Amino acid sequence: MEKDLDAVLTDFPKDKFRDHLVDWFLSEKRDLPWRENKDPYRIWVSEIMLQQTRVDTVIPYYNQFMQQFPTLSDLANAEEEKVLKAWEGLGYYSRARNLQTAVKEVQENYEGKVPSTIDEISKLKGVGPYTAGAILSIAYGVPEPAVDGNVMRVFSRILTISDDIGVPKNRKIFEKAVKALISHDNPSAFNQGLMELGALICTPTNPACLLCPVREECLAFEKGLVNELPIKSKKKKPKPLQLVVGVIQNQEGKFLIQQRPENGLLANMWEFPTAEVESDTVQKNEILAFFLNEKYDLQSGKFNYLFSVDHIFSHLIWKMDVFFAKTTSNVESETYRFVTLDECKELPFPVVHQKIYQQIEKSLL
Repeated sequence: MEKDLDAVLTDFPKDKFRDHLVDWFLSEKRDLPWRENKDPYRIWVSEIMLQQTRVDTVIPYYNQFMQQFPTLSDLANAEEEKVLKAWEGLGYYSRARNLQTAVKEVQENYEGKVPSTIDEISKLKGVGPYTAGAILSIAYGVPEPAVDGNVMRVFSRILTISDDIGVPKNRKIFEKAVKALISHDNPSAFNQGLMELGALICTPTNPACLLCPVREECLAFEKGLVNELPIKSKKKKPKPLQLVVGVIQNQEGKFLIQQRPENGLLANMWEFPTAEVESDTVQKNEILAFFLNEKYDLQSGKFNYLFSVDHIFSHLIWKMDVFFAKTTSNVESETYRFVTLDECKELPFPVVHQKIYQQIEKSLL
């Protein structure tokens, strides 16, 4: 496709495309909180939050997060548990951990100033080509491409690029296209204009071509291919995983929670004790009892079924059956503790376990 792209770019009206896109963005851009200024830290936080998350969802989380950690130094020096709690509900919690790790690097190695070169900023934890390009272009006016799914969809149509946007290696093709067209006078408005265009006009289905500011330059519109592009391979269906959850209450009315491992999915977050099992209900009881009985003296000797709940990740579906038991034990450790339901709300809990303690709370009222 590279030779074909070169040929297309040779005849493409670059200046008209840049002018139409930038002018449209400057006149029509949405009023978003991270656009209030060009503070690279604020832009960085917004770009990390916006990964795989809708703008409308991000706005309240962003505002709350910036109130709690208004400066890079505030985030670098915060306890991880407070950062995860502030991120609670956004999902993809490794984003928050990587962000905090990276701002600590900036504080220690760059005197608290976010790097302004592609080589330096790309070394930071969790900062890939898209995030690096977004920060550099928006905060520092550096003409670096910021290519995400929205931008690939837009350029697939604008330049009739038929390479599969679901194949990671093909991102290089779109980065090359953006580099060839990006405005050097206003790379911030150009990159944000592409993002805005993909979010509002050049949508995955039913794009609003008649409202598009670059319709005249769009080759897919000219050739009637808008609905055929982009080409995107289908994702694999998420794998179901059968889990059981133990809601275990001691004589003081507190509930046992455990902290997840420091690596992997939902690392370091708190949850009710959880185990992976087969689908047979009797076995669920037996495994939960075995899972906890060595440390906790369960009065009933088994768990009573409460309810079921599912939670969908991008690659997994947690199918969870929730059971209740009482214990006479108060034994705690670094990774196990007894807490009230109100105390649960102060700790970083995955959304699905929030649903569980909310259900328990309702049943106690």
